[in-house]
Parts: sequence; C-alpha cells; structure tokens
Amino acid sequence: MAKEIERTFLVDDDSFKEMAVITVHILQGYLNRDPERTVRVRILNDSAFLTVKGKTEGCERDEFEYEVPLEDGLEMMKLCSGRILDKTRYIVPYEGYSWEVDEYHGDLEGLVVTEVEMKSAKDDVPIAPFAGREVTGDPRYFNSQL
Repeated sequence: MAKEIERTFLVDDDSFKEMAVITVHILQGYLNRDPERTVRVRILNDSAFLTVKGKTEGCERDEFEYEVPLEDGLEMMKLCSGRILDKTRYIVPYEGYSWEVDEYHGDLEGLVVTEVEMKSAKDDVPIAPFAGREVTGDPRYFNSQL
C-alpha cells in the first residue's frame, strides 16, 4: 500500500523561484472530494494521472497514482466538479529533501503553498527558508477543498 507522508506550509517569500530545479504547469480537478477518499485527475505538462487518496491522519494518508493516456485525462477533467486548479509547481531541493512549491493562478492567485514529503512522520525535516506558517492537516489548504 502506498503512503503519502508530508508536511504543508504557507510560503513567506519568492526565494524558492531562484532555488527551483524543475518547474511544471499543472491543471487539477476532482471526480470525488469526499474527505474519506478523494479522486483527482491531474495534467502535468503533457502527461495525465489519476490519483486516489485516503483520509488524512495527521501528516499521513494512503495514496495510489496511475498514469493514464493524456486524451483520457482531458476527458476525465470534463467530469470534474467544482473549480479546476491551475498552478505552477516548483521543485526545490533543500538539505536532502525535495520541496514542492505550488503557486496558484486564476481565482486563487496569490496563494502559495509548499509541501515536503518524508519517509516517516518522525523525520526531523530542516525547514526551507521560504516556508512560513505550518498548515499540515488544516483542511482549508487541502487541494480538494480549494
């Protein structure tokens, strides 16, 4: 079973842009937004993915992700309810960890959030300089709730 273990923070400044080694454009929609089990469709540049996530418990949850044909992903996106998220993701290495910084566009312009994935919930992660207030577990910052 796949596990996602991550901490989430608001971003204080744009220093992450100079530190980024990869930048991708993401469109993301939800087929199911139930907090017990979300189902998301994501288009990353020219690839598509279908992801099922379980309920968040602290900083952990089950996660299953599968690449699907781009054409299927685009068709599934039409079935999504609510807002389609449009964001730029910056991948920023910092002291042995990979930080993902999401800068939102459209209605969410100005929201910038960062996540760091860990191998264990007990990891002592060095906090990146651009990371501000921690919002791990705060449902207001779950993508499925935005």
